Amino acid sequence: QVQLVESGGGLVQAGGSLSLSCAASGRAFSHYAGGWFRLAPGSEREFVAAINWSGGRTYYADSVKGRFTISRDNAKNTVYLLLNSLKPEDTAVYYCAARKSPVISARGAQSDYDYWGQGTQVTVSS
Repeated sequence: QVQLVESGGGLVQAGGSLSLSCAASGRAFSHYAGGWFRLAPGSEREFVAAINWSGGRTYYADSVKGRFTISRDNAKNTVYLLLNSLKPEDTAVYYCAARKSPVISARGAQSDYDYWGQGTQVTVSS
């Protein structure tokens, strides 16, 4: 089993940046595709970004494309999400997820992922 722990959330002003980290247990994680989802107040959980096992392929939701960057460091068993040009509507709990397959999923479906972290709060003030 893989365990995921997110960190790096906090309070930032609109236009600012945050860097989120997802630390994973187990060497198998380096062979798994990763992803980020978020849950905003009063909204459903939505897809944010995905990355394949090597980091060579990425996929982003339209709402964050050009502003957020997903990356990974398999030597550290960690997936990152860099949030730039933050907007108040980006306020949400951000969840890290892992998919057993090394191949990225461009569907943005929660059902494509097998492991989930506990979430980290990102709050963007206007």
